[in-house]
Amino acid sequence: MSSADTIDYIYSSPSTLKHSKNKDELFLSNYSEVPKANLPCFFNGKLSNPYIVARSLVALANVVKSRFTISKAEIEALKDPIVTVGNSHIRFEGFSGCAGVYGRVDVHEQGQEDAFIASGTTNVDFNPQMILALNKVSKNSQFELSVGSKDVEVKTDNDKVVEKKVPLPNRWVKGLSTVQHYLSQSNEIATLNRMQSITLFRSIPKGKIKSDYYLIKRANRYSFSPMAMANSTAIGGLERLRLLEPLLPLITEVKVFAHPNAQSISYQLYFDTVTFSLTISRDPWRGFSAEGALLEELMEEIDEETLSKLNNFSHANQAFSPTLLPIRIGKDEQDTTKLTAKLSAMGLLGYDLDSHQYFYRQLPFKPSRILTLNPRLKGAKKLLEKKQVKIILNDKNKIEARVAGTGVEHLVIIQNNTAKCTCQWYSKYQGERGECKHVLAVREMVK
Repeated sequence: MSSADTIDYIYSSPSTLKHSKNKDELFLSNYSEVPKANLPCFFNGKLSNPYIVARSLVALANVVKSRFTISKAEIEALKDPIVTVGNSHIRFEGFSGCAGVYGRVDVHEQGQEDAFIASGTTNVDFNPQMILALNKVSKNSQFELSVGSKDVEVKTDNDKVVEKKVPLPNRWVKGLSTVQHYLSQSNEIATLNRMQSITLFRSIPKGKIKSDYYLIKRANRYSFSPMAMANSTAIGGLERLRLLEPLLPLITEVKVFAHPNAQSISYQLYFDTVTFSLTISRDPWRGFSAEGALLEELMEEIDEETLSKLNNFSHANQAFSPTLLPIRIGKDEQDTTKLTAKLSAMGLLGYDLDSHQYFYRQLPFKPSRILTLNPRLKGAKKLLEKKQVKIILNDKNKIEARVAGTGVEHLVIIQNNTAKCTCQWYSKYQGERGECKHVLAVREMVK
């Protein structure tokens, strides 16, 4: 993995879980390059269902350390979930090494005791010692969670402060954009109780699965089948769902959500006070970070003043309201519709499948960093800067353009908002993985 694929952060101390006779205390080390004034901690309180939280966090750690298309050497660097606190929720998020599996743990208000100190988002350190300690948490444990950098209050077993360098994958930042976009378009297709869920997962074949499987229902029974049926849902890389198996005996129910064009499928596991979500891409070789579903929205950057107003309005993880946004930040409705789309494309908005609402996450790095991560986006801007886009036709129904390529000129046609290009990217993916740099440049030019 090259240095361009990661952002290096320095942690002032390791994350720890301290065991004592009467309680277990979890302290998560954080880092942010976005300065915050006098915020030593986002949350400090007890969790009422420690065993479920611990098992869910271990399952999330298993998602992060899993790999389906990259090498073991590459996966060793990817182990840092993102944690967002606020609006009565604590959310832990993470991707598999290949970025084709997204996991999230939501601890709801009824699963918490004591109060929030502040809202915020940070990238946290899940070191092996903490994972080992989480595995020791029992159903009778008391669990105290501290999220944030509280150097004077963090306690370790040997009272030792360790400086730890941890890489943050750029592919996670890009993956957050595509995942929330797919989730916001997904619909619930099934609800299963505990026994139905266990029976369903027993139908997953052993070993490596090379072909698509389908979620089907006969009578009151769900199963995975290699044969498509009416109203069945295609699942690529079915073996990825085995990540959920350790949690199934503990759940109350499972809901399944599918993207209308089968770009993703989500399994949401429910406990009394915790929800665990797993979303997988259409195929095991497809990472969410490479989909580029909202690249057009990133062509125009958001100014720092607007982002500052937005941060003050959203208070990090508050439920995001596009309706109230124009009043609070002084923009008209058309501008805020575009702004909402841009925030989604930058990964600053997450999506909750149950409430059908966005939530705001203040990522622990500057927005300007996000805007430079996608090569297609940078390629489109370069084409415009060098004046390599020629508009041939531009009327209400159709746009035609010639765009310079490497030793060739590509034809771009946009009709009824559907774009086609003669380049290799479009030929290979047919628009399924976002638009090519040539189409992006044409759309920007004709705005």
